[in-house]
Amino acid sequence: MYEKLALYINGQFVEADGRETMPVVNPATQEVLGQLPMATKADLDLALESSAKAFESWKKSSPMQRSEILRKVAQLSRERAQEIGRNITQDMGKPVAEAVGEVVACADHADWHAEECRRIYGRIVPARNPDVRQMVLREPIGVCAAFSPWNFPYNQAIRKISAAIGAGCTIILKGPETAPSAVMAIAKAFHDAGLPPGVLNIVWGDPPFISDYLIRSPIVRKISFTGSVAVGKQLAALAGAHMKRSTMELGGHSPVLVFEDADVDRAAKQLANFKVRNAGQVCVSPTRFYVHKNVYDRFLAEFVDALKQVRVGNGLEADTQMGPLANQRSVPRMARFVEDAVQHGGKVVLGGEKLEGIGNFFPPTVITGLSEDSMLMTEEPFGPVVPVVPFSDTDDVIRKANHLPFGLSSYVFTNSLHTAHLAATGIESGMVNINHFGSALPETPFGGVKDSGIGSEGGTETFDGYLVTKFVTQI
Repeated sequence: MYEKLALYINGQFVEADGRETMPVVNPATQEVLGQLPMATKADLDLALESSAKAFESWKKSSPMQRSEILRKVAQLSRERAQEIGRNITQDMGKPVAEAVGEVVACADHADWHAEECRRIYGRIVPARNPDVRQMVLREPIGVCAAFSPWNFPYNQAIRKISAAIGAGCTIILKGPETAPSAVMAIAKAFHDAGLPPGVLNIVWGDPPFISDYLIRSPIVRKISFTGSVAVGKQLAALAGAHMKRSTMELGGHSPVLVFEDADVDRAAKQLANFKVRNAGQVCVSPTRFYVHKNVYDRFLAEFVDALKQVRVGNGLEADTQMGPLANQRSVPRMARFVEDAVQHGGKVVLGGEKLEGIGNFFPPTVITGLSEDSMLMTEEPFGPVVPVVPFSDTDDVIRKANHLPFGLSSYVFTNSLHTAHLAATGIESGMVNINHFGSALPETPFGGVKDSGIGSEGGTETFDGYLVTKFVTQI
């Protein structure tokens, strides 16, 4: 059965009870799965109040207590992965194997934060005066407000929650209204793990209203947002106006560079598999393909052939490899990308039109021959549409990789150490993957540069945004 939907405030699950609700719809079948209650101003005030009250004691909690709770959440995530994954497939659309895999991977994130939160160290600075003791302390920043997206609803939420709670902060999270079941499952896991009331609060509702209300509140000290560049800039500006720290993981337009000396067949097959992951609705999805002219035809043939084999359908069906687009509005958006590409000289060699029938299904689509100023080469598609263009010069292709204002992730395929080094140092990107896809592990930092964001989640950097540095000098 689909997850029962509610707010989670001060340790209590709060159902609609007269509140405005929003229908949650299965993107594959258009079936209404449930009604999500929208938070009122009073609900937000209670969440803020309970977060502030809980922080007074949680900031003094033992790292061992925080670690124990996070480990329990990891255990519960693994035990409940099948049920949670099936619900993610119902409200978000991705194949159930991908959804279950997301939940299992998130258990690792909870485990990792459980270990690292025990190692938030300060330091002693040798003093010039032998009678003086100089100490640097790392302390939790306070109440945090977080906003997580729909494309990886379990992953993106638990990263923020685990980092905040592990650091000793309390957190109010607004999850994705279109795919809420994963965040509900996270709330239940922390509740069942014994997290004290008020340390975690979950709210839903009108995004502009909730984000504005929470960020303006003097109770909130830090915000974390994953989403589009446009919305991220608005929230960052609001946070800056109130001198609040922010972590922003925003959109990208990830370049792929396939060099002449690469293992072309392997690269084509790997990229095809990675591109259809979550129907291309991945912030680090490979989106601009530059292939050396001497291997271009070979790569294109292998890449298109691999995508032709992809089974598109309802994510609950066992043989489905790519599910529907999560939102109905995304289908005409993909069509606009294709239309604009053709107007800019592009040729559709695979896909290009919405699949017939019910559901938000758009097939893997490959376009060649389009210009650098086309919509597809300058804006993130966030879907299964791929431009493939040739290049001949290394310096020129690195320049093309860098010419957009985005810098989240990038992909390089080469068997030359020299070329790999040039690309790794020359590409302006928060993450560079060479000959494989190795980002988003719990122990590695995840974040972008330029318009793609501020700060990192994961790695030892994960706690930086949730801690303040205090210097104590004593004689």
